[in-house]
Parts: sequence; structure tokens; C-alpha cells
Amino acid sequence: MSKKEKINVQGTEITIISDNRNDYISLTDMSSSFREGSGLIGKWISNKNTLEYLGIWEKFKNPGFNYLEFGVIESEAGTNRFIMSAGQWIERTKAIGILVKEGRFGGTYAHKDIAFHCFYTDRQLIIVL
Repeated sequence: MSKKEKINVQGTEITIISDNRNDYISLTDMSSSFREGSGLIGKWISNKNTLEYLGIWEKFKNPGFNYLEFGVIESEAGTNRFIMSAGQWIERTKAIGILVKEGRFGGTYAHKDIAFHCFYTDRQLIIVL
């Protein structure tokens, strides 16, 4: 990632990292204003509807997407025992729409299409950028 910016949305500072073609928005920053904090990301990504959306997005945007593993995940999603993290999603499916950065300035980032889906559908938070 080459460029990093911050925007302020409804009093919350949100980091956006960009390369030449894509913007990735910090889900960690977006979730910071909610009581659950970054735990909200884990709940969101474990949701069957979310995984279906991510799978469709990856099928269109990612030629290296692991369709076979996505099928396994899709069949498990929705059961009470199912838990998914952003890191597991990336590792298992070779996803490119979500990034996990470690370290002091780390966090979970999502392509702008996915980030808008995340907090609009899950918490009815409307963010206009």
C-alpha cells in the first residue's frame, strides 16, 4: 500500500490506505465507536449473509480466489459452532478484498465496496464519503 489518509466521519477518525487502484477502509477504526469495538468485525464476518457477499465479490474481483474452500466455508456458515475471522477468511480463500495489518498501526481493512456493506447492513450506520 502506498498512500495513507485519515478522514473524520461523525466524530470518528477513519484510516484509508490506497494503492494505485483500490482504497481499503479501516474496519477497526469504523467499529471503534461501537460498544463491541473490533469484536463487531468477527461477528460480521461470521455471518452467513456476509460470507455470501464476500464470496460473490471475490469471484468477480479475484482470479486467485479459492472456490473450493469457499464452498466448504459456505456449507459450515450459519451453524451455531461456526466462527470466522478476517485472517482465516484470507488464509483459507486467498481473498484480496480484506486485509489484516499487524503492528502498532495495524487493523482490519476492507475494500471500499466491502466496508460500506459491513457497517451499513450490520448496524444501519450510514457513512457518506
